[in-house]
Amino acid sequence: MTPLPSRNVLGGPLHACSLSPRTGFFRNGACDTCEEDHGCHTVCVEVTEDFLEFSRASGNDLSTPQTAYGFPGLKPGDRWCVCAARWLECVEGGVPAPVALAATHERSLEIVPLEILRQHATA
Repeated sequence: MTPLPSRNVLGGPLHACSLSPRTGFFRNGACDTCEEDHGCHTVCVEVTEDFLEFSRASGNDLSTPQTAYGFPGLKPGDRWCVCAARWLECVEGGVPAPVALAATHERSLEIVPLEILRQHATA
């Protein structure tokens, strides 16, 4: 797997999203991606309780630890690289998690318009 260039949605270098818990398709702490990342795990969010509940109800439980995969489970306030399409579903469902634009990979723009990402950007 060859990572695509690490550029964020603002056109600058991709910043880290989270090292604790360690996130990203490559589990390198950044929302780096590659052609094999069919889920497009490229949007860096700060998860909220509402977001976690909506995601769980939609079939993507991010709260429950999966020790076999080294996944600690997320709690409100954690940052995590989520699938761009799943994040957009949460926006449409009224429960978007705040986005860290500098840590969100430019590939997200294939699915989510920059204006929508900006509307939900963290301070």
